[in-house]
Amino acid sequence: MAPKGRGLPGGRAPAQQGFASTAYQAITSSDNRSVVTSIAFFAAGVAFLSSSWSEFLLPPL
Repeated sequence: MAPKGRGLPGGRAPAQQGFASTAYQAITSSDNRSVVTSIAFFAAGVAFLSSSWSEFLLPPL
């Protein structure tokens, strides 16, 4: 008879998390809050400057 493997009680293996849930937990972590905020503001600035709304920054002629 083959030996039984050692694992968690009940013979279940721990559930592995998917990529999306791992990424979400990393983004929402309080350790990464300043990095995520900086990237978000940078992306918003690039989006603003590449849009037609950036014409409001030009001085009137």
